[in-house]
Amino acid sequence: MIDTRKWFAQYCPALIVLALVGMACDVERRKSDAELGLNTQQAAGRKLYDNYCDRCHNPYSSRGKKGPSMKGVFKHEYLPLSGLPANDERMTDIIKYGRSKMEGFGQVMTDQQIKDLIVYMHTL
Repeated sequence: MIDTRKWFAQYCPALIVLALVGMACDVERRKSDAELGLNTQQAAGRKLYDNYCDRCHNPYSSRGKKGPSMKGVFKHEYLPLSGLPANDERMTDIIKYGRSKMEGFGQVMTDQQIKDLIVYMHTL
């Protein structure tokens, strides 16, 4: 008969390590601007995305956070939740003035920063 306590004491640490390694496999190392092939404007937009957007919108995953993922947002004709056109004009308005649960950033970002952000979002 197997001594359950002895078995857990012997194998539990290994099982915990395997579980942690399995969870870490889902995490991908963040690529540099150079590895992504970003130009200067796109890199500036990426910094803005990291500062303002990433907390609610995943850039490279189809899984959303509080808001929808931005992966491939400009590869579709319409935005997934609102059905609005997925173009620079509409995105500029959403970033400046907000929409639904999203706050606007027109008081925080300059027009040039919003352009940089949108140029970066085209790379997602």
